[in-house]
Amino acid sequence: MDGDADGCTTRQEVLLAEAVEPPTVSDRCTITGGVWHSYYDATDTTNARGLDIDHLVPLAEEWDSGASRWSAQDRQHYANDLGDARSLAAVSARENRSKADQDPRQWLPSDPGALCRYVEERTVVKSRWGLSADPAEAAAPTGLADGCRDARITYTPAR
Repeated sequence: MDGDADGCTTRQEVLLAEAVEPPTVSDRCTITGGVWHSYYDATDTTNARGLDIDHLVPLAEEWDSGASRWSAQDRQHYANDLGDARSLAAVSARENRSKADQDPRQWLPSDPGALCRYVEERTVVKSRWGLSADPAEAAAPTGLADGCRDARITYTPAR
């Protein structure tokens, strides 16, 4: 989706926003060059094709957490949310595919230094969109609480 009609899809917008070293952008928002850092596994890459754009809260989890009652337009806005940089993340395809549609009970980033950021960003997305968390899901990251005490969860509601 090209929400702002600038010729770049949501994927391309996230790649441009998260580039550590900016890529060259040519006609039709073709991206070449650049460097990205996948924070889930602390991996740097110069190949944008090796990155997936991850929904911090996977679409299946979003559906189960309340989006099943949303309009198709709201679900499309969620899937392409560029309104908060924490909604979507450019991460290594390998790491994202290992996550699939799992929640923190079943999957956390492989880089221990990413755990607080991941839990914080996931909490922001759930809160921003008014999504629920079941008790087991909410309890899953409690072991991280001591290391994440300085977290400040601020967001603007999406809907």
